[in-house]
Amino acid sequence: MYNAAGQINKDQLVQSYAPLVKRVAYHLMARLPASVQVEDLVQNGMIGLLDAIGRFEVGMGAQFETYAAQRIRGAMLDGLRENDWLPRSLRRDFRRIEEAIAQLEQSYGRSPSEKELADAMGMSLADYQKTLQEARGHQLISFEDLVEEGDDDYLERHFADESNEPSKLLEDDNLRRSLIQGIESLPEREKLMMALYYEQDLNLREIGEVMGVTESRVCQLHSQAVARLRAKIFGGASSGKKRAAKNG
Repeated sequence: MYNAAGQINKDQLVQSYAPLVKRVAYHLMARLPASVQVEDLVQNGMIGLLDAIGRFEVGMGAQFETYAAQRIRGAMLDGLRENDWLPRSLRRDFRRIEEAIAQLEQSYGRSPSEKELADAMGMSLADYQKTLQEARGHQLISFEDLVEEGDDDYLERHFADESNEPSKLLEDDNLRRSLIQGIESLPEREKLMMALYYEQDLNLREIGEVMGVTESRVCQLHSQAVARLRAKIFGGASSGKKRAAKNG
């Protein structure tokens, strides 16, 4: 990856990691509506790759591909957010689902079923599942995506900044543990779906074949699992803050 002068050959890096951009783009497309064009994701992803190369430091070694993949994915997500591709009505519906999950979990002491959530929202089960389907891609989940709005970029802190504050590292560790606990508490079918997608790297069609359901159903399960995780992590955090304020 170096030229005759011993400098990093950025053109060669771009060529070497261009397939990574396409791989990330097609992986994201599985969770996005048909209105999103893969070419747009690739274009934004190339911007992320160039940004990663610009920040490349000698000694990064094998970490560079991980760092580049996150930069690529982040650039794609930024492009989606800038285009505001999901209607506000669906964003509101997804927040309502998260709120309903948090409230019912607190009341029941367990994860509510789809029927219980639909009833709590005053919807039929079919309409509730349709909302999950339409909200496809609203939450593109990873550890980094679960940070609250306004938080610093996790990868930026951990790969590009050697002067990490212990308090920030602790917060990230707590969030990671909360995410792991949240996944463990998911209903079995949703836990299986998440494992097949994020650990086994299967696409929606393949997951559907393993689980004996349609791709649409896999999409619904994914949206619901993400809502459960966000409700558990952020809902719990909000409840804790309210209790602290009340006790204070």
